[in-house]
Amino acid sequence: MSRIGKKIIEIPNTVSVTIQNNELTSIGPKGQMKVQIPESISHSYENGILSFSRTSDDKKIRALHGLTRALTNSAIVGVLEGFEKKLGIEGVGFRVELKGKRLLLTLGFSHPVLFIPPDGIEFAVFTPTSFSVKGINKQLVGEVAAIIRNLRPPEPYKGKGVRYDGEVIRRKAGKSSKK
Repeated sequence: MSRIGKKIIEIPNTVSVTIQNNELTSIGPKGQMKVQIPESISHSYENGILSFSRTSDDKKIRALHGLTRALTNSAIVGVLEGFEKKLGIEGVGFRVELKGKRLLLTLGFSHPVLFIPPDGIEFAVFTPTSFSVKGINKQLVGEVAAIIRNLRPPEPYKGKGVRYDGEVIRRKAGKSSKK
Protein backbone atom coordinates (compact mmCIF):
# COMPACT_ATOMS: atom_id res chain seq x y z
CA MET A 1 0.00 0.00 0.00
CA SER A 2 1.09 3.58 -0.57
CA ARG A 3 2.98 4.99 2.40
CA ILE A 4 1.81 8.52 1.69
CA GLY A 5 -1.72 7.54 0.65
CA LYS A 6 -2.51 5.58 3.80
CA LYS A 7 -1.64 8.45 6.15
CA ILE A 8 -4.63 10.20 7.65
CA ILE A 9 -5.15 13.96 7.49
CA GLU A 10 -6.32 15.66 10.67
CA ILE A 11 -8.43 18.69 9.81
CA PRO A 12 -7.89 21.64 12.21
CA ASN A 13 -10.92 23.41 13.72
CA THR A 14 -10.26 26.60 11.72
CA VAL A 15 -10.52 24.76 8.38
CA SER A 16 -13.81 23.47 6.97
CA VAL A 17 -13.82 20.69 4.38
CA THR A 18 -16.70 19.70 2.10
CA ILE A 19 -16.70 16.92 -0.49
CA GLN A 20 -19.25 17.00 -3.33
CA ASN A 21 -19.11 15.14 -6.66
CA ASN A 22 -15.49 14.01 -6.07
CA GLU A 23 -14.36 17.60 -5.48
CA LEU A 24 -12.89 18.53 -2.12
CA THR A 25 -13.23 22.17 -1.07
CA SER A 26 -11.19 23.46 1.86
CA ILE A 27 -11.95 26.87 3.35
CA GLY A 28 -9.65 28.45 5.90
CA PRO A 29 -8.42 31.79 7.23
CA LYS A 30 -6.19 32.43 4.17
CA GLY A 31 -8.70 31.51 1.47
CA GLN A 32 -10.32 28.62 -0.39
CA MET A 33 -8.91 25.78 -2.51
CA LYS A 34 -10.44 22.95 -4.49
CA VAL A 35 -8.94 19.51 -5.22
CA GLN A 36 -10.35 17.01 -7.69
CA ILE A 37 -10.49 13.45 -6.30
CA PRO A 38 -10.22 10.69 -8.95
CA GLU A 39 -13.12 8.23 -9.13
CA SER A 40 -10.79 5.29 -8.45
CA ILE A 41 -9.89 6.74 -5.03
CA SER A 42 -12.45 6.47 -2.22
CA HIS A 43 -12.48 8.78 0.77
CA SER A 44 -13.89 8.84 4.29
CA TYR A 45 -14.33 11.97 6.39
CA GLU A 46 -15.39 11.47 10.01
CA ASN A 47 -14.78 13.52 13.17
CA GLY A 48 -12.20 15.82 11.57
CA ILE A 49 -10.14 12.95 10.12
CA LEU A 50 -9.85 12.47 6.37
CA SER A 51 -8.46 9.27 4.83
CA PHE A 52 -8.15 7.86 1.34
CA SER A 53 -8.16 4.29 -0.02
CA ARG A 54 -7.93 2.84 -3.51
CA THR A 55 -10.24 0.46 -5.31
CA SER A 56 -7.59 -1.72 -6.99
CA ASP A 57 -3.84 -2.30 -7.09
CA ASP A 58 -3.18 -1.11 -10.64
CA LYS A 59 0.02 0.89 -10.98
CA LYS A 60 -1.77 4.05 -12.11
CA ILE A 61 -4.29 3.89 -9.26
CA ARG A 62 -1.51 3.29 -6.70
CA ALA A 63 0.20 6.45 -7.95
CA LEU A 64 -3.07 8.42 -7.78
CA HIS A 65 -3.59 7.26 -4.19
CA GLY A 66 -0.51 9.03 -2.86
CA LEU A 67 -0.94 12.00 -5.21
CA THR A 68 -4.51 12.64 -4.08
CA ARG A 69 -3.54 12.54 -0.41
CA ALA A 70 -0.57 14.88 -1.00
CA LEU A 71 -2.63 17.41 -3.01
CA THR A 72 -5.37 17.38 -0.38
CA ASN A 73 -2.90 17.89 2.45
CA SER A 74 -1.25 20.78 0.57
CA ALA A 75 -4.66 22.41 0.05
CA ILE A 76 -5.47 22.18 3.76
CA VAL A 77 -2.07 23.47 4.88
CA GLY A 78 -2.27 26.22 2.25
CA VAL A 79 -5.59 27.66 3.46
CA LEU A 80 -4.43 27.37 7.08
CA GLU A 81 -0.82 28.67 6.96
CA GLY A 82 0.10 29.35 3.33
CA PHE A 83 3.38 28.62 1.56
CA GLU A 84 6.50 30.73 1.10
CA LYS A 85 9.66 30.47 -0.99
CA LYS A 86 12.55 32.75 -0.07
CA LEU A 87 14.97 33.91 -2.74
CA GLY A 88 18.12 35.99 -2.74
CA ILE A 89 20.02 38.00 -5.33
CA GLU A 90 23.80 38.11 -5.56
CA GLY A 91 25.79 40.39 -7.82
CA VAL A 92 27.12 43.93 -8.01
CA GLY A 93 24.24 46.32 -8.74
CA PHE A 94 21.63 43.54 -8.56
CA ARG A 95 18.61 44.44 -6.43
CA VAL A 96 14.89 43.98 -6.01
CA GLU A 97 12.14 46.38 -4.95
CA LEU A 98 8.39 46.29 -4.58
CA LYS A 99 6.30 48.62 -6.79
CA GLY A 100 2.76 48.20 -5.49
CA LYS A 101 2.16 44.46 -5.86
CA ARG A 102 4.73 44.11 -8.65
CA LEU A 103 8.37 43.17 -8.30
CA LEU A 104 11.03 45.34 -9.98
CA LEU A 105 14.25 43.37 -10.50
CA THR A 106 17.54 44.96 -11.54
CA LEU A 107 19.60 42.00 -12.76
CA GLY A 108 22.33 43.47 -14.92
CA PHE A 109 20.30 43.73 -18.10
CA SER A 110 20.01 46.96 -20.07
CA HIS A 111 16.61 47.50 -18.42
CA PRO A 112 14.95 46.54 -15.12
CA VAL A 113 12.54 43.60 -15.22
CA LEU A 114 8.99 44.21 -13.94
CA PHE A 115 7.37 40.98 -12.75
CA ILE A 116 3.57 41.02 -12.41
CA PRO A 117 2.30 38.32 -10.01
CA PRO A 118 -0.56 35.99 -10.96
CA ASP A 119 -3.71 35.94 -8.81
CA GLY A 120 -3.09 34.47 -5.35
CA ILE A 121 0.62 35.38 -5.19
CA GLU A 122 2.16 38.08 -2.99
CA PHE A 123 5.72 39.31 -2.74
CA ALA A 124 7.58 40.52 0.34
CA VAL A 125 10.95 42.32 0.08
CA PHE A 126 13.15 42.16 3.20
CA THR A 127 16.35 43.78 1.92
CA PRO A 128 17.40 44.95 -1.55
CA THR A 129 18.85 41.47 -2.12
CA SER A 130 16.32 39.16 -0.47
CA PHE A 131 12.60 38.63 -1.04
CA SER A 132 9.94 35.94 -0.82
CA VAL A 133 7.01 34.59 -2.83
CA LYS A 134 3.88 33.78 -0.78
CA GLY A 135 0.54 32.15 -1.54
CA ILE A 136 -1.90 29.39 -0.62
CA ASN A 137 -1.26 27.21 -3.69
CA LYS A 138 1.98 25.27 -3.21
CA GLN A 139 2.39 24.49 -6.91
CA LEU A 140 1.85 28.10 -7.98
CA VAL A 141 4.29 29.48 -5.37
CA GLY A 142 7.00 27.08 -6.56
CA GLU A 143 6.29 27.83 -10.21
CA VAL A 144 6.49 31.62 -9.76
CA ALA A 145 9.71 31.27 -7.74
CA ALA A 146 11.20 29.12 -10.52
CA ILE A 147 10.20 31.65 -13.21
CA ILE A 148 11.86 34.47 -11.25
CA ARG A 149 14.99 32.35 -10.70
CA ASN A 150 15.16 31.64 -14.45
CA LEU A 151 15.32 35.37 -15.23
CA ARG A 152 18.99 35.23 -14.14
CA PRO A 153 20.02 31.78 -12.83
CA PRO A 154 23.20 31.70 -10.72
CA GLU A 155 26.30 31.24 -12.82
CA PRO A 156 29.11 28.94 -11.62
CA TYR A 157 32.09 31.33 -11.86
CA LYS A 158 31.13 34.28 -9.67
CA GLY A 159 27.77 33.00 -8.36
CA LYS A 160 25.84 36.03 -9.65
CA GLY A 161 22.10 35.66 -10.13
CA VAL A 162 18.85 34.79 -8.39
CA ARG A 163 18.94 31.77 -6.08
CA TYR A 164 16.74 30.03 -3.55
CA ASP A 165 17.58 30.64 0.11
CA GLY A 166 20.04 27.97 1.21
CA GLU A 167 20.82 26.83 -2.35
CA VAL A 168 24.45 25.85 -2.83
CA ILE A 169 26.01 26.72 -6.18
CA ARG A 170 28.90 24.56 -7.35
CA ARG A 171 31.67 26.97 -8.20
CA LYS A 172 34.14 26.49 -11.06
CA ALA A 173 37.69 27.76 -11.21
CA GLY A 174 38.29 30.62 -13.60
CA LYS A 175 41.00 30.82 -16.25
CA SER A 176 44.47 29.93 -15.11
CA SER A 177 47.41 31.78 -16.63
CA LYS A 178 50.58 30.07 -17.91
CA LYS A 179 53.76 30.80 -16.02
